[in-house]
This record gives sequence, structure tokens and C-alpha cells, in this order.
Amino acid sequence: MTHDLHILRTDSSHPDFRRLVAELDRDLAIRDGDDHAFYAQYNGISMIRHAVVAYLGAEPVSCGAFKEYEPGVAEVKRMYVPLAHRGQGIAGLVLQAIEQWAAEEGYHTCILETGVKQPEAIRLYQKSGYASIPNFGQYAGVDNSVCFEKKLISK
Repeated sequence: MTHDLHILRTDSSHPDFRRLVAELDRDLAIRDGDDHAFYAQYNGISMIRHAVVAYLGAEPVSCGAFKEYEPGVAEVKRMYVPLAHRGQGIAGLVLQAIEQWAAEEGYHTCILETGVKQPEAIRLYQKSGYASIPNFGQYAGVDNSVCFEKKLISK
């Protein structure tokens, strides 16, 4: 199924990226409940220069992005696959595309935060070679956050 998948490199102004992120935010509002406002303040997309949208044919089926956390370290943001397209390996391919782009841009490490109420995301990151790290930045001391890190291999 994913052999028809193609990934577009863009930025956060792309309409398909924005639509998928709106779906993601609706999903997270349900999962995070009362904690959603805390997380939402850190998930703005107005200035993301490195965003990807995955397509099956003409249909956008996944998105993700990264931004600089600190020199050499990229933070993976806004990873999402709509329910109808989950379980097909799409998120893993999007994550690989983000990692490759980050490595091309000179980053040696990717970090990310996800929620304990997103077990499928946690499994994806673990399966993709991410190791659990102490919660960083604004997520330090937040019980519902889980943070991960992966060293990138530059090509």
C-alpha cells in the first residue's frame, strides 16, 4: 500500500499540512483533556520551515515537522496519521524523511515529546530507534509527557 506514497518537503504554510495539524489538534484535545491547553501553547506552527506531507496518490495521509531546539539538535513536531491510514507504516516513513532532512541540514540528534496517552506514538518512536530521555525544556516535570532522542547518521 505504501509503495504509492510520496513525501513533499514544505513548510507550515502548506494547506494540507495545516489541515492535518488541525485534525491532530482535535485528536489531542480529546486525549489530553484538561492538559490540552498546556501542550497547545508549545505546538504553534506559524514559523516551521521544515514540514513534510505524505500523500497516497493525491490524498494527504500524514504530516510531520522539525525545528531547531538548539544547535545540532532538531525537535520533531506535529507527527500525525489520520485513523483511516494508521497501521500501514506511513508514520515510520514520514519520521525517516524528517530525520533525513534534519541530517541534511546539519543536525546530529533528533529529540521529541509525546504523551503517555499516545501509546501508538511511543511504540513508533521506540521501534524507530529512539531512546527515552529525561523530559526536556518545558516538558520537565510534566507527568503526562514522555521524551525521546535519536542520534542521526549523516549521509
